[in-house]
Amino acid sequence: MAIGWLSVLKMVPWGDVIENAPKVANGAKKLWQNVGKKPSVAPPVNPLADAMGSEPPSVAALQAQVAGLQVAVADLHQQMLASSELIQSLADQNAQLVKRVEVNRVRLLWLGVWLLVVTGLLITRAVL
Repeated sequence: MAIGWLSVLKMVPWGDVIENAPKVANGAKKLWQNVGKKPSVAPPVNPLADAMGSEPPSVAALQAQVAGLQVAVADLHQQMLASSELIQSLADQNAQLVKRVEVNRVRLLWLGVWLLVVTGLLITRAVL
């Protein structure tokens, strides 16, 4: 099973992932800033209490629909804010993960070079 995951990880274009990680994080930050700046929709007042006696029922029904829709929009706005915050958090975590992977890749490269140098020295010493 580990061989399957290894082959999948080898197929990932890590250079592109590393290159695009800051763009993803910046995009999420911009999204959060744009959504976070918008004011929250105020909960609507119940117009049915005042309107039932003075207006025809059709207008009162329309006003009730409008009030319900305003509540739904306010709920959707709150959900959008929460989703945007989550997206920003995930993008930041992704950027940190990519940085750590890049650091580990460089360390592994240096370790490989060091291992080759040491192996070459040992082989040279054994031959002489």
